[in-house]
Amino acid sequence: MNPRIQELLERIRQIEEELELEVTRRRQELQADFSKRRVMFAREVVEQQQRFKTGLLSYVLGARWRHVLSVPFVYAVVVPLALTDLFVSLYQLVCFPLYRIPRVRRGDYFVYDRSHLAYLNALERLNCRYCAYATGLIGYCREVIGRTEKYWCPIKHARRVLHAHEYYHGFVDFGNAASYHAELAKLRAELERLQDEESP
Repeated sequence: MNPRIQELLERIRQIEEELELEVTRRRQELQADFSKRRVMFAREVVEQQQRFKTGLLSYVLGARWRHVLSVPFVYAVVVPLALTDLFVSLYQLVCFPLYRIPRVRRGDYFVYDRSHLAYLNALERLNCRYCAYATGLIGYCREVIGRTEKYWCPIKHARRVLHAHEYYHGFVDFGNAASYHAELAKLRAELERLQDEESP
């Protein structure tokens, strides 16, 4: 990888760590305990949150007509999402061991902590779970596809790629025919080392 790109990626990683520290500090200000994958608020915080809760009936009756019209289209997307989840999971279950690519831990991408917020009614909680599932699934699929792309076709595009996955910047430069095969072997070896590191 180009040393300048490596340096920039390292700076991005450091900034992401700083951002996570700031988010953690903000969570502490909100008096939330995130131990054991469950969120716990102090009793007075829960009572304060409950004062902002909108009742389910008033929430439904006060819904805008544009939102009501979109409901069938929003919830219909759950079918292709679930099928994508099934097929991507099956794909990596079968193919990744054959390629010696470490499997992506699906559970690392799905976070359902919003249901612990006392200011959400049942429908808002359901909607939050749905959004968490959809965004978690996209993150999970992106990681599976990113590892697959690193194995099969790690060549940068000629045009800019918006929000490229974490492996992309280590790919071979577009048009660099001289080093493609050597770099491909090196990138595949990186995935195998990752497999060896993650194996128990």
